[in-house]
Amino acid sequence: MSTIRILGIDPGFQATGFGIADTDGYRARHVCHGVIRVDGENLGERLRCIFRGIGAVLAEHGPAEVAVERVFMHRNADSALKLGQARGAAITACAERGLPVHEYTPNQIKQAIVGRGHAAKQQVQHMIRILLNLEELPQADAADALAIAICHGHFREGLKRMPGVTGMTRGRLR
Repeated sequence: MSTIRILGIDPGFQATGFGIADTDGYRARHVCHGVIRVDGENLGERLRCIFRGIGAVLAEHGPAEVAVERVFMHRNADSALKLGQARGAAITACAERGLPVHEYTPNQIKQAIVGRGHAAKQQVQHMIRILLNLEELPQADAADALAIAICHGHFREGLKRMPGVTGMTRGRLR
């Protein structure tokens, strides 16, 4: 079984979580995690902060694939638009380096990590701590990013085992 390094990104307009795990599809090993604190006076500065922050993580840790949470529309359209812009900056940093980017819904991620698609953030944090044998609970945005990376590791391994499947596109079958 080969191991792959996956970067998970939990994009946010104020804080963007990232987490890197090496996984063979069954087991995951923690590499690093953290939060990019987004600052800046205007939209361009904030998006540049995300782009550069993700770029620095990519340069330092060299993941082979990237997974990101898919945008979902909540009550506030303005918040969804800002989240989409943050995602765009993070995804562009990855695309600029030629990395494949896969998307997963919040329910897919929670189902893969906790076993319930509507799990609370605290449950995700707790399971990430257990799965990766971390000494402390990671901050919520970083835990979500690690969950996204592990979710992708599970999905990609499962898809490899399905007869007739030739690849994935954005977390879905091609």
